[in-house]
Amino acid sequence: MKKSFIYIMMLLLTSVGFVGCDDDTTEGVTRITVYAVLTLNGDATLYLDKGTEYEEPGYVATLDGEDVSSDVVVSSNVDMAKSGIYSIVYTITNSDGFSASQSRTVIVTDPNDPVEGIYYSTADSYRLYNGAQTLYGGSYPTIIINNGDGIYSVDDMLGGWYCYRAGYGTNYQLNGVITVDDSGNIGLISSYIAGWSSYKLDSLSGTVDTSTGTISMVESFAGMEFYVTLTK
Repeated sequence: MKKSFIYIMMLLLTSVGFVGCDDDTTEGVTRITVYAVLTLNGDATLYLDKGTEYEEPGYVATLDGEDVSSDVVVSSNVDMAKSGIYSIVYTITNSDGFSASQSRTVIVTDPNDPVEGIYYSTADSYRLYNGAQTLYGGSYPTIIINNGDGIYSVDDMLGGWYCYRAGYGTNYQLNGVITVDDSGNIGLISSYIAGWSSYKLDSLSGTVDTSTGTISMVESFAGMEFYVTLTK
């Protein structure tokens, strides 16, 4: 019985050996590939004034110790003539078709627009929930862009509460569209939060003080009250 077992094993090993020698399906396939390393110069987010010229901070790509920056493909939708949030994507691909990429965000605002700009929530902004007051305790960015018709888009009506303070990310920014009248009073047109699509602002009251670059808002959201102060 033992001899039979050994004989069968030898046959199996021999068969596997023949299959391995005859199988050429992997012939010519690269087993080791070297990935390019791509690094951006400057900041990953740039804040620029409308009407100025975009100056590329640059990038460096290396492949196996060799500088291949000239092979980087840059895709951009930046329009310095129009306020907005834009992106630039940098991609380098090696000879085996494997890519490395980096991205840069460019935020263009009009310094002559008294409302538009980059604001930051104050640390004493707070949420009121079930009688308990919780401070923001930090300063988080909010971007307000004039849509071109006097209506403004706000990337986070809650001033970064969920996106930054709670660390949930941009999917939990409460996007809003507002109006600002000649007296600085804010009116709400619409609001939306992608992470919780069933929720939106229940109410909003607020003012813009263009002389100090300060926005003060009281907002009702999902059974909570948010008292948010934003400053440029």
